[in-house]
Amino acid sequence: MADAASRRRLAHPCIPPARRAAPPAMLPSKQKLLEVIAIQTDLARLGLDLGGVMNLVAQKTLHLVDAEGAAIELAEGEEMIYRAAAGRADGCLGLRLDRASSLSGLCVARGEMLRCDDAETDARVDREACRRVGLRSMIVMPFKHGGATVGVLKAMSAVPAHFGAADIAVLGLLSDVVGAAMYHSARYAADDLFHKATHDSLTGLANRSLFMDRLLTALSQSQRDGQPGGLLIIDMDGLKQINDGHGHRAGDQALIELGQRLRGCARGTDTVARLGGDEFAMLLRPVSPGPGIEAMIARLVQQIAVPFRPEGLDIELRASIGAAVFTTEGADIGALIELADQRMYAQKRLTKAAHAAAGVAASA
Repeated sequence: MADAASRRRLAHPCIPPARRAAPPAMLPSKQKLLEVIAIQTDLARLGLDLGGVMNLVAQKTLHLVDAEGAAIELAEGEEMIYRAAAGRADGCLGLRLDRASSLSGLCVARGEMLRCDDAETDARVDREACRRVGLRSMIVMPFKHGGATVGVLKAMSAVPAHFGAADIAVLGLLSDVVGAAMYHSARYAADDLFHKATHDSLTGLANRSLFMDRLLTALSQSQRDGQPGGLLIIDMDGLKQINDGHGHRAGDQALIELGQRLRGCARGTDTVARLGGDEFAMLLRPVSPGPGIEAMIARLVQQIAVPFRPEGLDIELRASIGAAVFTTEGADIGALIELADQRMYAQKRLTKAAHAAAGVAASA
């Protein structure tokens, strides 16, 4: 896993605009058009899940233009914020750029595509930042919502002049698709747009993008004031069994209920998020490294174990929880998440072993 510093640098390369004009417009190839149509079909299946829409587009961008990294940034106030990322940009979620001094911000201001062909020859590029991360070229494509440019789709490469007119054409189509998906999923208000981009559509909790944003902020604050914070990774146990035994509607109800119980245990300063699938997370700040974390985990376990009987069903809610404390146990976000993950899976293994032993004893 890349270290946090290297991932942080990925958000800052090549931010000034390129000097050269955009190449003449051209049509994408038939194959690329079919790929965009396939992406549009996938986006339609996601419906109102704007976070899912943006994550899918970032992933698909890598293959569409043979990029090494891709990101979607939304303009929020005076900042551009990474709300989806893939490839070399993965891990940049939640990073904030100064809108006034970034290529992405200029793209939003102008409402037009901007391209950097070579960071080594473009005087308006932060050359040292580009060298540190090995980036030489990029495309920044605007997308619009409700008539205003509200964000960008960015494709990145370590190869000079990697992106050509065909790439620009196909990304232009893709940005139109994203804009349409945003229009339909967020209705018309900008507030709806940003809420849907940062919250899970099923549970209403913060999504991975917003959680990483707040985790970055909390880590910086902890480094400044010395107050530790806690990171909990929470994995719901038995979701497949619920889906298989009672149907996916019951599985969704179980996920919603688990999210509500986690939120019911949280304080006003905490953040509860659904990272995806059956994985949740909590950000606790401030927290005492020992008793504070242990007390929260004990409270969560107690609340999760309360009987859940939707529509007459009897569903057992269970979850495995792993914790890490920053900056007591480190200040690298990737390492902290990995540590909490490892402890969560260790707990999951212990729980499975205990259930297996109980089953053997019951049958003896």
